[in-house]
Amino acid sequence: MNSQLLIISALLLPIIGVIFIALTQKNINLRETCTLITSVALIYIVYSLLPAVLNGVHPELYLFNITSSLAIHFKVEPLGMLFACIASFLWLINSIYSIGYMRSNKYKHQTRFYIYFALAIASTIGIAFSANLFTLFIFYEFLTLSTYPLVTHKGTDEVKRAGRIYLGILLATSICLFLPAIIWTHYLTGTIEFTRGGVFNGDYQPIVIISLLLMFTYGIGKAAVMPVHRWLPSAMVAPTPVSALLHAVAVVKAGVFSVVKIIIYIFSPTFLSDIIDVNVLLYLAGATILIASVIALRSDNLKRRLAYSTISQLSYVILATALLVPISIMGAVLHILAHAFGKITLFFAAGAIYTATKKTEVSQLDGIGRCMPWTMAAFAIGSLSMIGIPPTAGFLSKWFILQGALDIQSWFAVTVIVISTLLNTAYFLPIVYVAFFRNSNTKNVCTYNEAPFPIVLAVSITALMTVILFFFPEVPLQLVKLLIGEGL
Repeated sequence: MNSQLLIISALLLPIIGVIFIALTQKNINLRETCTLITSVALIYIVYSLLPAVLNGVHPELYLFNITSSLAIHFKVEPLGMLFACIASFLWLINSIYSIGYMRSNKYKHQTRFYIYFALAIASTIGIAFSANLFTLFIFYEFLTLSTYPLVTHKGTDEVKRAGRIYLGILLATSICLFLPAIIWTHYLTGTIEFTRGGVFNGDYQPIVIISLLLMFTYGIGKAAVMPVHRWLPSAMVAPTPVSALLHAVAVVKAGVFSVVKIIIYIFSPTFLSDIIDVNVLLYLAGATILIASVIALRSDNLKRRLAYSTISQLSYVILATALLVPISIMGAVLHILAHAFGKITLFFAAGAIYTATKKTEVSQLDGIGRCMPWTMAAFAIGSLSMIGIPPTAGFLSKWFILQGALDIQSWFAVTVIVISTLLNTAYFLPIVYVAFFRNSNTKNVCTYNEAPFPIVLAVSITALMTVILFFFPEVPLQLVKLLIGEGL
């Protein structure tokens, strides 16, 4: 199968899956089988593109031209390849988890859930393979619209209010900031194609570049840089598999992926470091990291704590990219990968706890590790990765980020990383401690067991992958090194 056929297959396969899911809705087992088969097929298609990209080839596909300068155009470069690999693999694991979670909690409208989940993955692949800002914007908006029904799946008044916040913030930022930034870029440069070395090759006033950079950063509201972050904790009313989609598989990753890709292929780190003092972005990311970490520390609701942890962790990616040195950008990209597996593990564990016990607060978790050892062991691994402790993938990404900050003596970045790591420790490790070493049950008898097998299987796989990526990071590192070679 040639590369163009692989690209179009990766884009269309989730859509084909939607059709089969809809046709088999009356047979629950068959419907879920269609979801699993489609996700496995997508992994095969996406990973079939990987050898070419590792060999320095950028498979591409022109779908059609709208005008002479606007086209739906796809190109598989190293950053997009990594993002597509993450999204496609985690769709399969999330689908396994969803089968156990949605059935155990007796959710209604499960066919609709699987349909919109597949549409969200199709949008994510479109974002990953976008070759220009226009294509990226189209699929970015599709992702917002396809995840809205997932966020509001429960249908209660509270959920609908949260859905309006979700949709309102993400659409307002993209239409009022992201789209004008794209138009302004085209006006200044005559192109919006993602280009090696960037598209800005002339003399520009620093205020223009700073303004554009901030418009892109805040226009891409999915990156959740404060104060454009409220949509994310509001969306925690969604079922846990949706929370996992938002935090690990698609939505927030689409946000930071887009910011990193724009800095590398539209501005270029070299151009930014020559023309402007980019510390404004560094300071905004640093403030987001610390403020969100403090809020997470003070949150007793487990999903809320994880949500604000996500806001903090996302800004690690922004901060690392804003340092504009190769090793920190390597750390930024690796942190997208590490956070994906670590955070989905944590949300899977939170959902497992809710399914087995209906507990939602951190203060309710005393002794739970004795009754749910697999789930809480996975939670411990995810926590270690978020803190940045070996042997987890989060250590590698944080090490590269810290190395970049030290190389250019950015003491602000170093201070933020150190303080936030201490805060990460303060809001994650006590959960692990009380789960295994404190027991509120005087009879020391478990009144509940592990969640259903598909849930435990999924959380175990993602926890294991978090460790495996520490010991075997060669393929992600190859992609990141290719990216650095192209972008600087």
